[in-house]
Amino acid sequence: MTTQDEVTIQDASMDFWRLVGSDLFVLADRTGRVVALQTATRGFDRQAAQVSVSGALQRGATSDWWFGQGHLYETFLMPIYFGSPANNVPIGMLAVGYEIDKQVAEVVRRVASGHVAFSYGSNLVVSTLAHDQQAEFARRAPSISGPARPGDMRLAGEEFIGTSVDLSPAGEVPVRLTVLKSYDQATAFLNSLNRLLLGVGLVAILAGSALVFLLAHTFTRPLSNLVSGVHALEKGDFSYPLDGHSNDEVEELTMAFDNMRNSLQNSQRELLQADRLATVGRMASSISHDLRHPLTAILAYAEFLSDNSLNDQQRKELYGEIRMSVARMTDLISSLLDFSKGQQTLTPAFGNIREPMEHAIHVVRARPEFARIGITLSQQGVIESWFDAKKLERVFHNLLLNACEAVSPESGKIELTARRTEGAVEIRVADNGPGIPPNILDSIFQPFVSHGKENGTGLGLAVAHKIVQDHGGEICVESTGEHGSVFALRLPLSPPRRVFDT
Repeated sequence: MTTQDEVTIQDASMDFWRLVGSDLFVLADRTGRVVALQTATRGFDRQAAQVSVSGALQRGATSDWWFGQGHLYETFLMPIYFGSPANNVPIGMLAVGYEIDKQVAEVVRRVASGHVAFSYGSNLVVSTLAHDQQAEFARRAPSISGPARPGDMRLAGEEFIGTSVDLSPAGEVPVRLTVLKSYDQATAFLNSLNRLLLGVGLVAILAGSALVFLLAHTFTRPLSNLVSGVHALEKGDFSYPLDGHSNDEVEELTMAFDNMRNSLQNSQRELLQADRLATVGRMASSISHDLRHPLTAILAYAEFLSDNSLNDQQRKELYGEIRMSVARMTDLISSLLDFSKGQQTLTPAFGNIREPMEHAIHVVRARPEFARIGITLSQQGVIESWFDAKKLERVFHNLLLNACEAVSPESGKIELTARRTEGAVEIRVADNGPGIPPNILDSIFQPFVSHGKENGTGLGLAVAHKIVQDHGGEICVESTGEHGSVFALRLPLSPPRRVFDT
């Protein structure tokens, strides 16, 4: 560039152009005069390059779109300095351009999955359309101005949807990219795809129908019969007929289930029989043990009464002991009767649950052996509900007796608390006894389960549990340990409908 000789600069620029690998290579001096031009294709001459360079210098552009003789280039410009740029001694300008040709259009077409067209102003530069479609689009190009919203366009009998976008800055000659998507090609593809899917669907339906029929005959029907047998067994039906004539693994499974069902039925019969015998044995043992003590006392006191030397006070005391023994026997028999009745008939009435609780506390406190045990009652809110007062009093009486027998007669404390919750009344009976042994905790509400009580029948908690269940409520051991136990009751504000029905 320092020689200012155009021929020398033109010849020397060839090596730099090949090194850059661009489609357009232009060198201009400091005045903007083109002194070298290299192009990959013919057509863009020095005159077109001079016009483009002058326009770019006037706009101060570092990148520009150059068009001439049907060729469109995206061009990048930068000044050439003598020495370092810091010295600010420019000696010329370099412009490198890349042509928007058919090859570029094909690349963009593959990316856009449709036809594309590049235009410069009103001139169509290059497109991927067919020749007749391209000619018609070229006639319409002048009517397209600015970025366009997607719209329909018909070219040479083919329907397209197209949109365009400006690639050049505002205020310059517009360089526009238009993307066209063919309706006809999409429709043809969809039609062929529909025909293919229809054929595949028909084949799949026929094959699926045959497979379903085969599966239903071979597996599904026998398995459905086996599942029905399982549901019948769940409901206690051991005689449901099973179909085992398929001569395959399903038949083996059916026969194995039938054998298991028969074994289960036999085991259930044996278990029920053994349980009945065990229950009868426990009842006989408990009743004989619990009746022996009061009967022995009655016999002994009756013999004492035959002594003529007794005074009236002594006879009165003996009569009192006999009455207590008889009352104990009556209570045992009543508990057995209550437990054996199944669903009891309740007489519900609306009232305050505190009343049967206070009655039960009064009865327990009247016993001399429990006189020094502290029993307290507290409530939160209104605790009114529907209940059978006599039966519910027995529940509290049994729980209090159980607690009094567990705590120390000198320092024992029992707290009853009641509060109303959503839809129910919750009651807790807490004591400071030694707790419930772990070996009977899971069976504490079963009949004849007792621990550490001389006169215990093992029916008190079982009867209480049954009465609470008859009211539609729940009772459980909320906590137990070395510092005491807590029994929790939950009684609904309204008993189940069956209570009123009975």
